[in-house]
Amino acid sequence: MLEKKTEYRYVNDLRRFAYTQRKLIEQKKTFIFLGLASIFLILVASLVEQYVSLGNEQTFILVAAAIIGGYMALNIGANDVANNMGPAVGGKVISVGAAVAIAAVCETSGALLAGGDVVNTVSKGIISPGNDISINSFRYLMLSALLAAALWINLATIFNSPVSTTHSIVGGILGAGLTVAGVTIVNWEMMAAIVASWVISPLFGGLISALLLYIIQSKILNVKNKKHAATTWLPILISLMAGAFTAYMALKGFKKVYKASSNEVYIYTFLSMVFAYFISKPYIISKLKYLENKKNDIYTLFHLPLLLGVSLLCFAHGANDVANAVGPLAAIVSTISSDADITSKVSIPIWVMMIGASGIALGLLLFGPKLIHTVGQKITRLNAPRAYCVALSSAITVLIATTLGLPVSSTHIAIGAIFGIGFLREIIENPSNKDKIKIKSKRKLVRRRFLYSIAAAWVITVPASAIMAGSIYYLFSISVF
Repeated sequence: MLEKKTEYRYVNDLRRFAYTQRKLIEQKKTFIFLGLASIFLILVASLVEQYVSLGNEQTFILVAAAIIGGYMALNIGANDVANNMGPAVGGKVISVGAAVAIAAVCETSGALLAGGDVVNTVSKGIISPGNDISINSFRYLMLSALLAAALWINLATIFNSPVSTTHSIVGGILGAGLTVAGVTIVNWEMMAAIVASWVISPLFGGLISALLLYIIQSKILNVKNKKHAATTWLPILISLMAGAFTAYMALKGFKKVYKASSNEVYIYTFLSMVFAYFISKPYIISKLKYLENKKNDIYTLFHLPLLLGVSLLCFAHGANDVANAVGPLAAIVSTISSDADITSKVSIPIWVMMIGASGIALGLLLFGPKLIHTVGQKITRLNAPRAYCVALSSAITVLIATTLGLPVSSTHIAIGAIFGIGFLREIIENPSNKDKIKIKSKRKLVRRRFLYSIAAAWVITVPASAIMAGSIYYLFSISVF
């Protein structure tokens, strides 16, 4: 008996020691990651200071805006990009390292090729500054909005809450704008469109992801001859994805280089769909030779389409959400000139976009895995086909929004798509509701507490960031002006 008690105490001591060691390692990693993030911000400040040659106050404002923009980009990488990458990483299809590599290339490409219109919306579309606001006030307004949004997202990330960075920056600009000039400065028509997109985007993302999963389950996974069904349907799904990406690039991505007509867009889209179909079909047939007629084997066929979908999603995120980090910075940069005019169109230097794109990739690498785990595994259980549906539906929704120039939340879309997957699973996988006994045994495949907490965070984000931005601008006004 005494030996058992001694052994029990020894095991407990080992467990406590192991727990303490894990916590120490986590703390060391946190300090290292914070140090790397600080080095990134110092480099941003140094490069901007060397790049510009202005008066003392203008240099200070520009350097401060660049630092805060980089800080904002890090938080977007930790929070927003993690939401987009969560399904693929959580479904164990790609690693965090692969996710960072994809994000770095596609985020930068999306920002440089297709991010212009959304940057204009975020920086100048939410408020309508006129002659009654000085250039200096406008600069500090944008600086306040950017800092408030970054602080709020950082706080939410610490508490493992996937909030919307779009909500944060829009709320920040709104709050600072109201503090500067009251309700007359706000473009309420644009705000109404943005708010409507917040409601529509998660519902649209959820419906598209649920529809895609229903097609995959009914046409491929739940049929008797799964291999034959995959040969028939997977090339079609890949073809549709290729067509959607080609149409977007023809309409939006390359418009600065070549503006295609409607007929040309239709032709390019059709050709890409045909090309993708005939390329993907022999690939799938060759893979099926080594697979059995089992669901787990069929799942592996979705890995490559999922990677293509994630790449598409990253490109769309770069086009849409880099604006959250650099939109206010671009607005400030546009006022740094001898003939500055806050009502003029925002100029978007490449170095501004590079700050946002590189910051997002670094934020994902350093601080993203925690939220990736939450989004990818804790809301509902994901596998490769489900993750593919989430990624593709998110990409389609974001691309549509970017084409319209609306700064929708990729967080809302991705989370909405995941919930759409989970609720469809509850409908399909649970017994019929006609039997009362079966109703009692109905499984809840979506964790409701995450639904409620995420919805609450979405509601709080806009007023919280608005109040913070207004307070920061007030502090600026009494200390700087």
